[in-house]
Amino acid sequence: MTLQGTRSRRALFAGSVGNFIEWYEFGVYGSFATIIAARFFTPEGGGAVEGLVKTYVSFALAFFFRPVGAALFGRVGDRIGRRPVLILVIGLMTVSTALIGTLPTYAEIGAFAPWLLTALRVLQGLSAGGEFGGAVSVMTEFAPAGRRGLYGSWQSFTVALGLLGGAGAAALLASVLSPAQLESWGWRLPFLSALPLGLGALWLRLRLDETPAFRRAEAVVRPPARAVARAIVLGAGRVMGWAAAGYTFLVVLPSYLQSSLHASFRQALVATVLANVGFAATIVPAGWLSDRVGRRPVMLTGALSVVALAVPLLNLLQDESTSTVVKGVAVCAAGAVVGLMAGPGPAMLAEMFPTSVRCTGLGLAYALSNAVFSGCAGLIITETIKRTGSVDIPAYYAAATCAVSALALLTLRKPGDEPRS
Repeated sequence: MTLQGTRSRRALFAGSVGNFIEWYEFGVYGSFATIIAARFFTPEGGGAVEGLVKTYVSFALAFFFRPVGAALFGRVGDRIGRRPVLILVIGLMTVSTALIGTLPTYAEIGAFAPWLLTALRVLQGLSAGGEFGGAVSVMTEFAPAGRRGLYGSWQSFTVALGLLGGAGAAALLASVLSPAQLESWGWRLPFLSALPLGLGALWLRLRLDETPAFRRAEAVVRPPARAVARAIVLGAGRVMGWAAAGYTFLVVLPSYLQSSLHASFRQALVATVLANVGFAATIVPAGWLSDRVGRRPVMLTGALSVVALAVPLLNLLQDESTSTVVKGVAVCAAGAVVGLMAGPGPAMLAEMFPTSVRCTGLGLAYALSNAVFSGCAGLIITETIKRTGSVDIPAYYAAATCAVSALALLTLRKPGDEPRS
């Protein structure tokens, strides 16, 4: 194996493992949303739906700090280097996630409990905002020629693994602990496990080299701010369907199935695991395919598939006469079509920005899209169902955002082009 090949694989692994930890936590938070709502956001006499809405408000707030983190850490990444950013964000993410597992609840310290939880979620949002831009820049800038889509897809693949790991950890605990044990202390264990995982990721990132592209671009003149801003807005539009449908099917699903379709906690977690399996299965093949046929056709197929299939798939879950096997296939298919957008997405964003602003540009495009369309997904869906009584809201939300995303993807005239510098 050549030195360049070793560096490429090391960069791929170092970028992936940190991303896994970030999304593992988000998967855990989504899976335990109903328990967190009861322990932190529901005072004695409060309603369960009200507590769940407040939980998602905290969830959304963390997402709105992602653009702040993307701008802050992205500037560091474009001026000082990708490596320092990856080291900083993994440390911040690890500490804030582990601390969630130690927090006292509402019953113990009153209204101070949700504020502490929200503060830690804000820190997670800042670190997550810097993680994407830094990790994708490292992965794609170390990628061999003609394999940027494949290398970038590993960012999305570790999102799937993280969400799957979070849901799987929740499902495992739900199967071995009693409901009382799970609600009392069992929910804390997955958050605390971020500490050893984070230390391992930090060790890998300390051994990482700076990217050759960054070293070559140090003397390059930066593009006009207006051009960068335009690319950020367009990039956010291109990935909004991925952001919205991904969180609808992969993170919001457990609490939706429990609160709207009256599924048990274990049934909801199994459905989430199946959705994430489908998501994970298509990501890397979609990234590989985009290196050969272009980013646009692969991502458009995913977006248009969500538009066409979101309502029928949700209706299958709602129909009590539908067999368990068919419902399992339905949630797995829902995740799979999102994977068609997530696989080529990181490389597509990286190719929209020159090296001198890539970390900031792609990080902000992704963070803004996720802040609006992922972070607010649970809040929008839960509150709209509460007001309208319609259980089809998740499907309408995913389909509408993917329709807009498809229009933005049509502007990709030469998908897969090499970056400009």
